[in-house]
Amino acid sequence: MSELRRIVVAGASLAGLRAVQTLREEGYTGEIRLVGAESHAPYNRPPLSKAMLRGDEDIALPGAGELGEEWLRGRQAVRLDAGGRVVALDDGTELPYDGLVIATGARPRHLPGRPAGVRTLRTVEDSLALRAALRSGAGRVVVVGGGFIGGEVATTARGLGLDVTLIDAGPYPMLDVIGEEAARWLAAHHERHGVELLSGVRVTGVEGAEEVRALRLDDGREIPASLVVAGLGVEPNTEWLEGSGLTLDDGVVTTPGLHAVGADGIVAAGDVARWPHELYGGALVRVEHWGNANEQGALAARNLLAGPAAATPYAAVPSFATHMHGARIQTAGLPHLADESRTVAGDPGEDSFAVAFLREGVPVGAVAVNAPRELIRLKRAIAAARPLEAAA
Repeated sequence: MSELRRIVVAGASLAGLRAVQTLREEGYTGEIRLVGAESHAPYNRPPLSKAMLRGDEDIALPGAGELGEEWLRGRQAVRLDAGGRVVALDDGTELPYDGLVIATGARPRHLPGRPAGVRTLRTVEDSLALRAALRSGAGRVVVVGGGFIGGEVATTARGLGLDVTLIDAGPYPMLDVIGEEAARWLAAHHERHGVELLSGVRVTGVEGAEEVRALRLDDGREIPASLVVAGLGVEPNTEWLEGSGLTLDDGVVTTPGLHAVGADGIVAAGDVARWPHELYGGALVRVEHWGNANEQGALAARNLLAGPAAATPYAAVPSFATHMHGARIQTAGLPHLADESRTVAGDPGEDSFAVAFLREGVPVGAVAVNAPRELIRLKRAIAAARPLEAAA
């Protein structure tokens, strides 16, 4: 610990905040510099597509208000000299470090050409602007992308009484994330709640500049739209690390203990980190959910202090929960790695069921709809890497 006199934390969202808090909790007394591109104190992002759109602005993270002069707000890391151990900022400042936490997160994907009238949702400003647009009596809201963000925005807009069209490139929304049975249920669930669902099509063009009037689809149709929101997922913010010597492949590639591959004294956490998960045979995974950023930020800080040889592997089971049109949807593990799926509880026709995803008979993922106890049971089986029968 004495060798780390100066630590820079690049990224002031959840993972970065947890790293700073953990460093102090672990007794680190050296200099910390937390670099954040936004002027806001670190905040919770999940409510941006749900509660905040409905008017609830309680998104503060505990402890965020306690950051002092160690926090450099409105500043962005633009270059890393890993050999010289220096982080360069967008205002020309250079921050020397002995230890570095990379927590620069991710940014939304855009439609081709980045049409000006199409909104994305990642920041407080994005959410406030979208809320104002929804309240202004927007005609038809068109959401492109049926993932978590897209589904939540569609849910919120319908809850406000607006007409909503949801466009998704797959045969069913979230097919790759929750499997066919749950995705088929979700498609019907959206439609039962008044969402017009257009599946298996992509947007090829936009009519209108600052104000979108319609979207062109690859099947030749043109869809009228008053407000368009792109929920196409995110991509990790790693451009500033190019040429640094770090291994970049859909994120910052790390060891199981979150130490960056390619340079000493660097760890990564949150949406930007891609690590070999021990539960899945060392497969590289990158997880974009709240719980992952929360836990990784803390462990990355502890492992930075401990060093690579004494680092604790990060082997938590990824999990996420959301609500869409009143239904609670929970996931655990990595369903896409399975070679078999099995309904283990309930019935999709009754809007309450659980699906286990197995690889060679061992659960690797789970999805539960209005079945939280089943999700807990399946998550334990995933963590134990044992057959379902042994987990009963």
